[in-house]
Amino acid sequence: MPPVIARRLCLFFACMLCLVSAPAAQESAVAPVLIRGGAVFDSLRGVMLPARDILVRGETIAAIERQIPSPKGAVVVDLRAYTLLPGLIDAHTHLLLEVEPYASITPDVVAEGDARRALRGAGHARSYLDSGFTTVRDLGNAGMFADVALKRAIHDGHVDGPRMYVSGPGLSAAEGQVEGPADRVKEFAAKEYRIVLDVADARTAVRDAVSRGADLIKVYADQRPKPGALSPEQLRAIVDEAHELGVRVAAHATSDAPALRAVEAGVDSIEHAYELSDTTLRLIRERGVAVIPTFTDLDTEVIGPVAHKRAPAAPTAPAAQMVALLADYRGRLRRLFDSGASVVAGSDMYWNVGLPRGDAAKRVLFVYAQAGIEPGRILQAATRNAALLIGEPRLGVIEVGAFADIIAIEGNPLADFSAIERVRFVMKNGKIVSR
Repeated sequence: MPPVIARRLCLFFACMLCLVSAPAAQESAVAPVLIRGGAVFDSLRGVMLPARDILVRGETIAAIERQIPSPKGAVVVDLRAYTLLPGLIDAHTHLLLEVEPYASITPDVVAEGDARRALRGAGHARSYLDSGFTTVRDLGNAGMFADVALKRAIHDGHVDGPRMYVSGPGLSAAEGQVEGPADRVKEFAAKEYRIVLDVADARTAVRDAVSRGADLIKVYADQRPKPGALSPEQLRAIVDEAHELGVRVAAHATSDAPALRAVEAGVDSIEHAYELSDTTLRLIRERGVAVIPTFTDLDTEVIGPVAHKRAPAAPTAPAAQMVALLADYRGRLRRLFDSGASVVAGSDMYWNVGLPRGDAAKRVLFVYAQAGIEPGRILQAATRNAALLIGEPRLGVIEVGAFADIIAIEGNPLADFSAIERVRFVMKNGKIVSR
């Protein structure tokens, strides 16, 4: 072989070796993190375990032991004074939507444009992280796929925020939930929702959403307070197409009849679930459908002390009426948790209540507590149950092989649930983002 050719071949193979070994070298350059922790919440069983050390390599948990020797070059974080939990998951969010208390979705909201809404959403995303949420499931009301843009910006490291699973615009019958002048509602609804025309178009809408970056599909089984809904045939077509593509379907259903139609169509989750009959609940349990109750008591817990100072868009109900309403809500919540269905925590928080969005979203967990649900079950709803709904078993748990999404809080939430408000450390994907 001529010397010049031999030299060129050597140079070629040397370059190829560098390309192959570069990712491994970069990965090994990331220092392991050794967390010396206090008690650890076991989200599989809903109990607290004694103090543990956790070794993180890259994005995942490499070891969990009572005591782990510090590896060479490791970053050691002493959290022995705190309780460790898996990163929280809000399974029903709207990071790119914001309205005043009691206000509905209007043409003004839609007219803000995707860019402005995505930028505002970035601020909400950071507040979610600070509050201990490392994953969210964002369900529409984000314009035309601005949620996908935010998700990708977070994934690429341009914006700090939780891991996002997004739906893109919700699939809806005519007019969606937009309220406003009759001659403009259809125009603005088409910029906020994917309006489904017929069964064939329902399948097309699913394929389009997935091709543009949606991780799941959201459908409107009802559009309350506005009339209108997708037909059973359209719902079935959406579910069939989504499942064929390997994505799940979340159904907006605030009352029983739409929820029953959605469950019969094969959806994977019922969102809101304010009114469910025994028949619908039984079918939900039999088919393994998750329920995300977005019940709130914002009037007494958040809007009362904060937003009322800023003049809400509508008058509040009299105190006695509100107390009766909240008691009814709490009874419904207990019934859902006791039904045997998989209950997943979701805030549906999109009101501007004068708090960081993540803090406001966390109030839904306190609503569950006020309904008498045991703290361990509440935390499971916001961790393991949510991960199973998403379809990612490496989320919502602190165990070897799981994503290193770990938060530390001051206090034991099983004894004092308010401890979940005292977040002192947040790690997402093995990266310390707040301490």
